[in-house]
Amino acid sequence: MAEPLIPTVDLSPFTKNDEDGKKKAMEVITKACSEYGFFQIVNHGVPINLLQRALDLSKVFFEYPSDEKLKSSPASNAPLPAGYNTQPQQSPDKNEYLLMFPPGSTFNVFPQNPPDFKRVLEDVFSKLTETGLLVETIVNQCLGLPPNFLKEYNHDRSWDFMDEAGGLEVSKDGEWIPVIPAKGTLVVNISDVIQVLSNNKFKSATHRVVRPKGRSRYSFAFFYNLQGDKWVEPLPHFTKDIGESPKYRGFQYSEYLQLRLRNKTHPPTTPEDEIRITHYTITS
Repeated sequence: MAEPLIPTVDLSPFTKNDEDGKKKAMEVITKACSEYGFFQIVNHGVPINLLQRALDLSKVFFEYPSDEKLKSSPASNAPLPAGYNTQPQQSPDKNEYLLMFPPGSTFNVFPQNPPDFKRVLEDVFSKLTETGLLVETIVNQCLGLPPNFLKEYNHDRSWDFMDEAGGLEVSKDGEWIPVIPAKGTLVVNISDVIQVLSNNKFKSATHRVVRPKGRSRYSFAFFYNLQGDKWVEPLPHFTKDIGESPKYRGFQYSEYLQLRLRNKTHPPTTPEDEIRITHYTITS
């Protein structure tokens, strides 16, 4: 049987001190991150019934009438757009979403209905954060770094778990590869900052979502990334320590976030004008 294009990694060896299992898992993760920046994980510590409950309540909420959903919109003077949102009219993305920050954040806006939604969302957030700490350590080791070497960066990756409609696709060698949803599986992608820090040793994932025709699609995306005031540039471990030239110029992460946000609020007229991490590439 052919090897799945998007590999699935069992994380249980990392909680059971199974050294052989750890080695095999790290080999798979290293290969996946070196080639296209995507892999899936199971036995990750987030209860499957909690993930399913979150999806079920999400479907209930998004099927409410617009006036009910708008009750959970962020205030006009909110420092961050937490709560219910839709994409700007001019954006090519047409999805609606509920944005939340860590539990306890004063600017979070949660729906009153369905009644259990807030608690479930906070539980999911907390569990995904715990899993993020584990994967952070694993990715450090895959890069040949001490476990806490990149802790100040908190890495830069996202997680996705979705319903059976699927729709997530990953670009590899000029082709779009569908990520087949499986119950209880989390999809992990390495994002732009790790590509820069590792000087292209690990690749940022190019991906898209194609909603199946005639169906609604529900998913949760969890962003495990760094604070906006961090300076980002290729690390010496991947440049001068091994005689390699940096492939990117350094930048403030908050600057990059603002440029990426502008892609959404003021969509460019052509795809070539969209700001990507290549904006910081050093050309010879």
